[in-house]
Amino acid sequence: MAGPVDTYAVMGNPVAHSKSPVIHTLFADQTDQNLRYSAQLVDIDGFKQAIDEFFGNGDLGLSITLPFKEEAWQLAQKRTSRAEKAGAVNTLWQDEHGLLHGDNTDGPGLVADLANNRVTTKGARVLILGAGGAVRGVLEPLLAGQPVEVVIANRTRSKADTLVEYFGDNAISACGFDEIEGRFDLVINGTAASLQGEMPAIPGHIIDQDTCCYDMMYGADETLFNRWCREQGAGKTIDGLGMLVEQAAEQFAIWRGVRPDTGQILDLLRNEMA
Repeated sequence: MAGPVDTYAVMGNPVAHSKSPVIHTLFADQTDQNLRYSAQLVDIDGFKQAIDEFFGNGDLGLSITLPFKEEAWQLAQKRTSRAEKAGAVNTLWQDEHGLLHGDNTDGPGLVADLANNRVTTKGARVLILGAGGAVRGVLEPLLAGQPVEVVIANRTRSKADTLVEYFGDNAISACGFDEIEGRFDLVINGTAASLQGEMPAIPGHIIDQDTCCYDMMYGADETLFNRWCREQGAGKTIDGLGMLVEQAAEQFAIWRGVRPDTGQILDLLRNEMA
């Protein structure tokens, strides 16, 4: 491959753990795209300066990770409707007029990973644990799949109530962890609790053999949440690595106009982690 190399990066703090450089480099190899993708550690109060320098330098696109997604949302001059609703941006690029565009590919990443695992949300009763940025970021694409009901459960119920009001969709309701009723077809953990070795305080009766449990977190070993769900008899458990790969594929498609084959990349990452 000859010609100039297009440059992309992920910005965050911390960022050393990010799998994005590996994923996007694999995508580029697979699709024959001439690009370089790196990780950039950005000072907590230096985000605007960092992106101004990045695009001023002629670089093309950015992935944004914690803690800058909300600030990226504020700085984006044009936002997609899903980014607008998410209140956070994880994908930035400039158009030919120098306008900064922002998108959020987390929701599409989750929806695509569910589809890859043959999990349908249409007509499903869905429980989402947590009411923070990760959950807000995926709600609009999840609702677009036409579930019959989405219950947002949070330790502090008022935060869940706020999300419900914001989305104003008849299918959504809120409750505290101790108020969860009935069984669910899909349970999504959007809290970071299992990373701290903790479980959200939820009842086991919400799960049966027809329930799929999805943890947005992932690790080399089964997550605490997924292990708990399996012990309650869940028929299927999925971690968030596929969502990570799929949201990156959506970014890649926005930037490059070509969609990589994610299955191959996901297998590579799983083997590497194991």
